[in-house]
Amino acid sequence: MIRNFTRSVTVGCACLGLLTSCVTNPATGEKDFTPLMSPAQERALGVQEHPKMLAEFGGAYPDPKISGYVAEVGGRMAANSELPNLGFTFTLLNSDIVNAFALPGGYVYISRQLLALMNSEAELASVLGHEVGHVTARHSARRYNREVFGNLAAVGLGIALGSNQIAQAASQVSQIATLSYSRDQEFQADDLGIRYITRAGYDPYAAAAMLNSLGAQTSLDARITGKNADQTPSWARTHPLSADRVVRAGRMADASQVAPGSKPTNSEAFLDTIDGLLVDDDPTQGVVQGTRFLHPTLRFGFQAPDGFRLQNSPQAVVIQGASGQAQFAGGALQPGQSLADYAGALWSSLTGSAGPVPVGTTLSGLPAARAGARLNGQSGPVDVQIVVYRWSDTRVYHFITLAKAGQSSAFEAMLNSLRRLSDQDVRGIKVKRIRVIAVGPGDSIESLARRMAYPDNQVQRFTVLNALAGPEDLKTRKRVKLVVEAPL
Repeated sequence: MIRNFTRSVTVGCACLGLLTSCVTNPATGEKDFTPLMSPAQERALGVQEHPKMLAEFGGAYPDPKISGYVAEVGGRMAANSELPNLGFTFTLLNSDIVNAFALPGGYVYISRQLLALMNSEAELASVLGHEVGHVTARHSARRYNREVFGNLAAVGLGIALGSNQIAQAASQVSQIATLSYSRDQEFQADDLGIRYITRAGYDPYAAAAMLNSLGAQTSLDARITGKNADQTPSWARTHPLSADRVVRAGRMADASQVAPGSKPTNSEAFLDTIDGLLVDDDPTQGVVQGTRFLHPTLRFGFQAPDGFRLQNSPQAVVIQGASGQAQFAGGALQPGQSLADYAGALWSSLTGSAGPVPVGTTLSGLPAARAGARLNGQSGPVDVQIVVYRWSDTRVYHFITLAKAGQSSAFEAMLNSLRRLSDQDVRGIKVKRIRVIAVGPGDSIESLARRMAYPDNQVQRFTVLNALAGPEDLKTRKRVKLVVEAPL
């Protein structure tokens, strides 16, 4: 029914004379049926959302040499696309999340952590070309129209049959169709990206190499965090499995009729550029050191429980473990607002109810307010608590903890660990950076991996970072990347 509904609207497009919404897309060769979002509206949406993306992902990376290099390579991809005059904007994000994405209207983003995973300019071009492909194919507009019409079909079906249950089922079908469409978009963006890097004179096989590295990094992250990278089947993902995409990318490179190795990858220029690139935490946003979190700029730190993992972001620190999870963030007291008022407002925003009355106390030598209650979660009863600390006259910090019923004591030591950092503490904080070194005649994967600034999985981290399948690959490399510790 949904497919028939969408097909009827598509036919109706021509019947109503909406020819501007049914033009042929120059990138895909397909008819664009996007009456609900015009190119001008896409551009306006990108302009509106761009500042939000910067705020969410740590802003633009402050090194003009590296950021300018990314923008230059991106400009080549845009120039070789079907919309060279769109006015693309390429931003290197100061984010430790491995990611790249595009907003409507030509806003393309890539994180510094993903940049660190690459080994050549051609690989960078393949990722930027992929995102340019999302823009030139107008995938955002297509998804928007598809979702809107899918929802309309679901509502109409429910009204026609007088059944909310049927309407809900139809809506779920629409969501599945949208997921499938999204996977098709990813494949199409891969194809367009390879088209653009080939036009720009890069080695088209770099796309498959980059996707292979992404798959290896995903598997390594899953191993380190104890999660199963393949626990969700490919058909239920908005992005296809990397293994699927590697095979397709290789076939597309073959179809380009460019002989493998006959076009440049510019790996040496790329390595020269990213030498010194910041990886993992940015000290201006705080640094995770094992189970400790230290913020040299705001000069505070705390200690998470043993066995818990910390994930930092510009907005908050998330602490996760087997017995529960917590979040740490900061805020400002409004004029006349007490700690108890702040805690109560935070509880209300979290749970949607007034909650327990916060109790004044002292923790870590700081004035604090504390509120907690047992609530019914999806998996059973959980203990929730909020602790707010007065850091200054106007500045506050808070923990929100969520634990299995009766296990909230696991966070007690953490709640008492918040402290001010001394000058000595700040001087002792290190950051991680990419260092490009020459491979010596006596070097091996194992000897080089021991220089990686991580206490665990050193060999695996080194081989994934440098896309090495084994010792034979190392013999072909003049230089490799290491992650090393450096002073602030």
